[in-house]
Amino acid sequence: MNLPLPPRRRFLKSATGSAAALAFSATARAANDGKKIRLAMIGPGGMGMQHVKTLCQRKDVEFLWVIDADAARAAAAAKTIQELTGETPQTGQDLRRALDDEAVQACFMATPDHWHAPGAILAAAAGKHVYVEKPCSHNLREGRLMIEAAARHRIHLQVGTQSRSTPHIRAVVEKIRSGIIGEVLVAKAWNSQKRADQGKEPVTAPPSALDYELWLGPVPAVPFRKTYHPAHWRWFHHFGGGDFGNDGVHDIDIARWGLGVETHPNRINGMGGKLFFGDDQEWPDTQYCAFAYDLPGGRTRQLIYEQRIWSPYRQEGHENGCAWYGTEGMIVGSKAGGWQIYGPKNQLIESITPGGVDLAAHHENFLARVRGEETGELYADIAINHLSSSLCHLGNIATRTGRTLHFDPEHETIIGDDEAATLLRRDYREHWATPAGA
Repeated sequence: MNLPLPPRRRFLKSATGSAAALAFSATARAANDGKKIRLAMIGPGGMGMQHVKTLCQRKDVEFLWVIDADAARAAAAAKTIQELTGETPQTGQDLRRALDDEAVQACFMATPDHWHAPGAILAAAAGKHVYVEKPCSHNLREGRLMIEAAARHRIHLQVGTQSRSTPHIRAVVEKIRSGIIGEVLVAKAWNSQKRADQGKEPVTAPPSALDYELWLGPVPAVPFRKTYHPAHWRWFHHFGGGDFGNDGVHDIDIARWGLGVETHPNRINGMGGKLFFGDDQEWPDTQYCAFAYDLPGGRTRQLIYEQRIWSPYRQEGHENGCAWYGTEGMIVGSKAGGWQIYGPKNQLIESITPGGVDLAAHHENFLARVRGEETGELYADIAINHLSSSLCHLGNIATRTGRTLHFDPEHETIIGDDEAATLLRRDYREHWATPAGA
């Protein structure tokens, strides 16, 4: 299913199509030579291992490298690859070893968020195509740098919001585009689930297998706590974006997609805090954010996000989900539960069958571009996901400051609030992976 491009993307595609074809032609020839696509897996943790196991079912790819700052995790992933494919990749802790290998054509990057942009930008500079996990960036400025790096180095950069390649989710967006509920004025996404208490952990020495200096990368050094590694770094400002940037980004991406807005919002309001957990985590466990988009002709669209990660209760029948409200009906549903389409007088018009997100299809959408197939487009390319990941960043900034943000979408800056504007970027230390221009 090929959804029609919105007007702005049609313009960009037509304006750059010829240049893009020329830009990718050399790489396309190299990747489309009948051989397996040669990959590096960087960060084979929880989601990284899902990528490994799914990709190992393919006959057209080969893992040359597995990289993780934790040597034990790299070794475990390499063992899994060997067991599933009979091939044994090289392992390392420093991603530069894989990026220096000219045989590597593409990198799957499932590192912690603070490494997403630095790693992807380095990979692009090395001429590697990149599949990077969501959110694409740790802060809004990084997303723009990733877009520029992909264009400058002529590589494809896909982001791991797999819903974009999932048939039943693409089907519901197609229904919205068809006008089945009239003109959609408001969309909502919610993240409601019971997370674990992270506890209060003291400063300790890092595990012996972990090169903590490599794990930190270009961010300012902080002492190690075991809540950072292997899994809970995302709850700290220094490394992640909380659950808004974790699970929330999936549903707010779907909600924005259906709403049809292809720019940043103009105004952002946020409210939230820790209402439930008394642990070390820094991001809100409860959060409400509203985004207003000013469209031509004086029209406005609204996008709303709700989060309660202490609540195992379903909202409108769905744990995590989305809704769209149109002038002639509404759609309510979720990735896991499917979608119900209601028309006038709340009459159920249609139901779309549920199904899990299709990770393999998202891989194929990316790998087809690596092979040099020029038809179609990346469903979750960096320019698309930057707009959705930035909603997480802007919502978090509004929540932290407690103020309405007035945003300039063209220049990607907050107007009239210097304190809030500083949070569009982050501090880096002097390091080989610090992105230029950050």
